[in-house]
Amino acid sequence: MPLFGKKDFGRKSKKDAKESDKQPSIEDKYVVKDLLGTGAFSEVRLIESKENGQLFACKIIDKKALKGKEDSLENEIRVLKRFSENAKADGGEKKMFSHPNIVQLLETYEDKNKVYLVMELVTGGELFDRIVEKGSYTEKDASNLIRQVLEAVDYMHSQGVVHRDLKPENLLYYSSDEDSKIMISDFGLSKIEDSGIMATACGTPGYVAPEVLAQKPYGKAVDVWSIGVISYILLCGYPPFYDEQDSNLFAQILKGDFEFDSPYWDDISESAKDFIRHLMCVDVEKRYTCKQALAHPWICGNEASSKNIHGTVSEQLKKNFAKSRWKQAYHATTVIRQMQKLMILNSSSSSRNTNAPTKSQNQQQ
Repeated sequence: MPLFGKKDFGRKSKKDAKESDKQPSIEDKYVVKDLLGTGAFSEVRLIESKENGQLFACKIIDKKALKGKEDSLENEIRVLKRFSENAKADGGEKKMFSHPNIVQLLETYEDKNKVYLVMELVTGGELFDRIVEKGSYTEKDASNLIRQVLEAVDYMHSQGVVHRDLKPENLLYYSSDEDSKIMISDFGLSKIEDSGIMATACGTPGYVAPEVLAQKPYGKAVDVWSIGVISYILLCGYPPFYDEQDSNLFAQILKGDFEFDSPYWDDISESAKDFIRHLMCVDVEKRYTCKQALAHPWICGNEASSKNIHGTVSEQLKKNFAKSRWKQAYHATTVIRQMQKLMILNSSSSSRNTNAPTKSQNQQQ
């Protein structure tokens, strides 16, 4: 579309306006239907192709609400297009830069007030909801989930993209089928690596890597840390780092201060714990890459246990991840503000709260 890439979506030249008038509208091709969800600057609606009746999801962004944050949308579109478009390979043949576990952007439209992103429709629901609903759940199930995430993120990294906000609510099931694949969504904070390093503080407290909190330049390894946190939660139902105060939470993350608490981890294999330690490693040089993680026996071997852990994990997920809590979005400014408090905190040692989901913690959730 002619306005994508402009610094001000609302400002048009006469030439741009004429070109825009010639562009088809989303209503020309699709019937806009039910509301699927809402966000701070957007809503997602079900849309149906007038040509063949195929269903898609459409993210509709309000330009007025987005004013001043246009760069974020431009970045999201740029990243999504990298995984969704045909591009010429070296030999001249077309090569699709896509991955089966990454939600794809199919088309973009724009009018005076809104930007429309036509996306692949994902209908299987959110990760935690699905686990809670299952009758049986094992380490093997968790291992299979994490393998799919690692493969997708490894592909992203090979294309020079860092997600920067991997968390359970950004992992969706493609369909309601029992063996449905998992999909990575929400690339609003993703970044295409230009120089190979980044410095902007962003992410979600609890999943953000220690080098981000330490205000150091960082790279692809931040995504691996987040996958480690997700792996931990998938095996016990509660987070490795916990505190009501973000400053204390960040202090735990900076030290890599987590434990495999009894009795919640008593039935979890040593291989799973070893895998998590290599992903949640504070030393970036020693932290696994996605490729190294994919080669770990807990992922590619037979070391993931087949014991049913559904009862314990689902109970803790319901207690510790009520939607009102884990749906909250944190932007870069929030993290930066909390890091400023953390710098004061770091000057003195702080006592660490236990990570195990105690009764008092569960009541607070």
